[in-house]
Amino acid sequence: MAVRGNITPKTVWGKVVLFLKEHRQVALHVACGDITDVSIEEGRLIVRLKDSTIYNLLTEGRREIENAIRWQGIDLQLKIEYLPVVKSGQEKDIEKLSDQFGDYLIIK
Repeated sequence: MAVRGNITPKTVWGKVVLFLKEHRQVALHVACGDITDVSIEEGRLIVRLKDSTIYNLLTEGRREIENAIRWQGIDLQLKIEYLPVVKSGQEKDIEKLSDQFGDYLIIK
């Protein structure tokens, strides 16, 4: 079945989380429960993550997530995207100073 016009990414993802809970996929269920950056674009359910650990967990559990999508009776491909966190110049400077001065560095 193709994606119907009234299906939202949040609804699809919520049902994925429910499926994982019902099928006792505890680690995936917990990891997926906090994910909010999901969208449907060009026949794909796109999940965007900034946490590499959760990205790896979802990649390893890809088959279960795809089963959860099919369980809903919709035809969407799963795409998991890792969005690395980009540090600002200030954060990079603080990190560099922390490496050099350790506990002596006090930031106000």
